[in-house]
Amino acid sequence: MRGGVISLRAPFAKPLTPALSPPAGRGRGAGAASERASSQKREEMALPPGRNSRMRGSNNASASPPMLPYAIAAAIVAAAALLSGLIGGERNTIILGLVGVGLAWSAFRGTVISPFLRVFLVIFSAEFVLTGLAFLIGKAGFWPDALQAVTIPFELPLTVGLFGILIYAISFIPVVRTIAGLADPYFADTNTKAETLPLLGFVRERRLAWGLVIALVVLNQLQVGISVRLSFFNRDWFNALQNKDQEAFWNLLLTVFLFWAMIAVVSNLIEYFIENVLKIRWREDLVERYSGSWLGKGAHYRMGFSGGADNPDQRIAEDTRGFINSTYAFSISLISTLSNLVSFSIILWSIPAQFTIPGTDIVVPGLPFLVAFFYSVIGTWLTHLIGKPLIKLDFNQEKYEADFRYTLARLREFGEQVALLDGEKAERQHIGQRFQSVVSNYYGLIRQNLKLNTFVSSYFQASVVFPFVIMAPAYFAGKLTLGQLTQTAGAFGRVEGAMQWFIARYQSLANYKAIVDRLTTFGDAIAAAEKLRDQSNIMLPSQPAKDLTIPALSLAVPNGDTIVSVQDLTLKSGQSTLVTGPSGSGKSTLFRAISGIWPFGSGQILVPDGKSVMLLPQRPYIPIGTLREAVQYPGLAGDHPDSEIEAALQAARLPKLVGRLDEERLWSQVLSLGEQQRLAVARAILSKPDWLFLDEATAALDEQTEAAIYGVIREKLPDTTIVSIGHRSTLIAMHDRRLELRPGAEGIFAVVDVSRAEGGKARGKKEAKVKAK
Repeated sequence: MRGGVISLRAPFAKPLTPALSPPAGRGRGAGAASERASSQKREEMALPPGRNSRMRGSNNASASPPMLPYAIAAAIVAAAALLSGLIGGERNTIILGLVGVGLAWSAFRGTVISPFLRVFLVIFSAEFVLTGLAFLIGKAGFWPDALQAVTIPFELPLTVGLFGILIYAISFIPVVRTIAGLADPYFADTNTKAETLPLLGFVRERRLAWGLVIALVVLNQLQVGISVRLSFFNRDWFNALQNKDQEAFWNLLLTVFLFWAMIAVVSNLIEYFIENVLKIRWREDLVERYSGSWLGKGAHYRMGFSGGADNPDQRIAEDTRGFINSTYAFSISLISTLSNLVSFSIILWSIPAQFTIPGTDIVVPGLPFLVAFFYSVIGTWLTHLIGKPLIKLDFNQEKYEADFRYTLARLREFGEQVALLDGEKAERQHIGQRFQSVVSNYYGLIRQNLKLNTFVSSYFQASVVFPFVIMAPAYFAGKLTLGQLTQTAGAFGRVEGAMQWFIARYQSLANYKAIVDRLTTFGDAIAAAEKLRDQSNIMLPSQPAKDLTIPALSLAVPNGDTIVSVQDLTLKSGQSTLVTGPSGSGKSTLFRAISGIWPFGSGQILVPDGKSVMLLPQRPYIPIGTLREAVQYPGLAGDHPDSEIEAALQAARLPKLVGRLDEERLWSQVLSLGEQQRLAVARAILSKPDWLFLDEATAALDEQTEAAIYGVIREKLPDTTIVSIGHRSTLIAMHDRRLELRPGAEGIFAVVDVSRAEGGKARGKKEAKVKAK
């Protein structure tokens, strides 16, 4: 069902058989299990992950690039490090070998983790191999003399190796699995999208995604390296100031600072471009997947029955953007933060001075690092305790905001009805109630943020003086130069800042968690709607006959109560049929079942093979856009020439709309309900379905216009079988047959063919008149 009009004839409507039913002998119930299994693989990555499918695509062992070469290379470097360490008795090299063994195992097992996280595992595995080999070459004395200034320290391969192991380890944490499951489809092999791009030529989207992430990680690591180099520049520069060494001052400024500052600026510009290209392409893919799954096979319609997620528009429009921005920030920035932590921790540990606890003579090795570490750990723990309620508050705030926007949008859509009923007072009350939820929850956010900001602000203010308090005694004792003092203070700030990553971003993390929860529940709702479809016992197998046959069918409402029972009903091709009955008897439900969107009930509907069907409801859906698009819906603009569209509008008694095809208006408010119904008839004239179901589709027309419209349908669609629902007695003469839904035992309605009885009565009256004469 697409916006109230079901059209299954190409290009407007797909063939009835594949769209409404599986091959003969199968259905949407248990009999369709084998078809669902075969189609599941085709559709798997089109479904946004929910709680039951969040690792979908993560266990794809064939995902590119393959992990085995990285595992083998890491194992070779690890073996070389272990051998070198054991022969030379060097503990650091042995530790590096053991880390390499762990990384090789992680890379070997990398095919079982998320494709998104696998990108980072590939990066760190490759970096470990390169830096590890460089370290071993330098240690063996084969490092070129020309590169002695850039020898690889032991800590570098050790750090990237530990990062790779960490990526593998965190991939099994439930919240990380949830986040990665939402990100995976864009990076998995099942993403087969490809296109030709400037400079790159023909490229697959998945490979482009991998390349962009790898480039961003490498750029961030380069920027960390530049920061480390500038840290040593800062030390030497301040020492030059302290020693009043003018030559060293200007030499450092012109040869060191300008060079690395220029590289930093260029790398930032490149990062900005790549980052935004990745974000918009990733969002395009995610929106396409969510909207495709939401609109696919009537999931958006069935979500109302399965307790679907609220405000799907917000989840597709806002939450996808927020998810990608936050995922990028927290993944790439976290790696950069960890790199800063390791790099500047090494600097802190390498300071030659012996630090003592202030006010004592107790020497503590690595005291600046230890102070930064424990200070940050305590601050992180307190931040979490204070800020934890923000997660639920952020989730509710987005929900209340979306509900408020929806209320206002719905009022705009039904403005005429509200005005006619003088309902403005009631609407103001509804709007006020919705907005009051926004206000109340917002005050809760204010209160909680005040608590958190009070602590965080105090924490950061206190951290400004901490490094100087710790290092001042050593400086005043002459153990540190001014350059070493400033470098140590800067390194302390970097380490502390890295350790404070969680504190500084707690509010963002809380909002991020709320976004992930909303997308996950949206995926769950779509999955539940699809499950509802798959578990339906209403089967629609095809048959070679031209007629539509219902051997036995029971239709129920969502709570399980049966409302309609149909036995041995045949709708003959070419015979127009009118379905009547009291309101609530299940007439529209029967039409929905025939169209394939009603999931509640059991039985069979044998549909004619290769035929198409179109259903016109009482209130048509009119999309926002030009009149040309509205008339051709659900087809696309350009499917029909303007001459055909104008002829269809003329036939549907809408001559005043001819010539306005290019106007873009909110046509659902511009046109009256009767005009909207006639526009829907124009759609049918264009699409020429084999079967046309009219669900009170002319109820807003006067009897004369209604008769004229039925005449037009018969004239323009001579090969179309018409089945109507209506209450007017004038409709009886416009159809060849009449079916009536009458209540039976336990209030269940049954279909009765009353056209035969009416035909017999008409013949009896005619014979009686003849005898009387």
